[in-house]
Amino acid sequence: MRPAKHLTRRLLLVLAAGALLAAVVVYAGGDEAEQQPPAAAPTTAPPPQPRIAAAEGPDACATVIGELTPRQRLAQLVVVGVDASDPQGAADVVGTEQVGGIFLGGNATALLENKALDQVQQAGRLPVSVAVDDEGGRVQRLDDLDGSIPSAREMAATMTTGEVRELARERGRAMAARGVTVDYAPVLDLTDAAAGDVIGDRSFSADPDTAHRYAQAFAAGLEDAGIQPVLKHFPGHGHATGDSHKGSVTTPPLAELRENDLVPYRNLADFGSAAVMVGHLDVPGLTGGEPASLSPAAYQLLRGEFGFDGPVLTDDLGAMKAVTQRYPLPQAVVKAVQSGADQALWSSGGRVSTVLDAMEQATADGTLPAERVTDALTTVLRAKHAC
Repeated sequence: MRPAKHLTRRLLLVLAAGALLAAVVVYAGGDEAEQQPPAAAPTTAPPPQPRIAAAEGPDACATVIGELTPRQRLAQLVVVGVDASDPQGAADVVGTEQVGGIFLGGNATALLENKALDQVQQAGRLPVSVAVDDEGGRVQRLDDLDGSIPSAREMAATMTTGEVRELARERGRAMAARGVTVDYAPVLDLTDAAAGDVIGDRSFSADPDTAHRYAQAFAAGLEDAGIQPVLKHFPGHGHATGDSHKGSVTTPPLAELRENDLVPYRNLADFGSAAVMVGHLDVPGLTGGEPASLSPAAYQLLRGEFGFDGPVLTDDLGAMKAVTQRYPLPQAVVKAVQSGADQALWSSGGRVSTVLDAMEQATADGTLPAERVTDALTTVLRAKHAC
């Protein structure tokens, strides 16, 4: 090979031009590219899939499950955050993988206007659960459209339980008219901490009986309007140390929770068709250092001692550091369903295919038993009146 000093002028010119082109490419993909992620390649909306009719009779759920592919069965067990300003994007999320539910967070309202959620339902082979977390006070999703409602603490301080039920009924009717089917409320946590604390004024009261009565009234009002309430955050966030959005959270020991934070969860039949959300709470004497949302013992407590047989879902697995600092999202979802959750929620959206790939692998190797999937799926389908 010739030494470099003998390269021809033509070759030198070619090399110089190449270097200039490379410099341009590097510049174009530098800081600005980091600030503005490349646009996704255009995709073609998936073709509509045949709708599955609701079934009746003793084998109704088995009949519906038989109409789903194995991957679609797993997809029914996830609730995915969507961009509420992008109706078509939300419809594509449902249509592509047939996820069982979507969650609308943030302040955007396009999906709640002009019957936009109709196209999301049309993309599903089965009814899609459409959830918001409209508690009142500082946690609301419909306030820009339908006005603000008071915080739980203010309701308990200024209203009767009958008035709270009527308020929730009217709010539920507004939700239903916009296509919402589930509200992640009311909060059953007990605290008298400052209003702006992680739970704070989201709690009706530090007194278990008061919290139970007012939460029951709010849940009944939602149910009157056809909205499924979701009680949260089992087994009780009110006296925990820390904020599960920011890191690990530890509650008092289980024996103390039984005397206080868990008391409002007694007689869960009082709450009708409500679901329960399990928080990312490490409970000494129960969860062994894991968040309750990923702990079989926490689900066993809810199903066993508290006799709950309705839908159980996780708190947010994709944006709360109590989980994300421990597990990547696909592993957290598998672990949650394996532990006893019927639905795994992540509000950040995206990664649906990656999560479902992990769930399929877990069912294939037995990490996620088929019986656990069927049990969760049956609970989810019944809650959506699909069987």
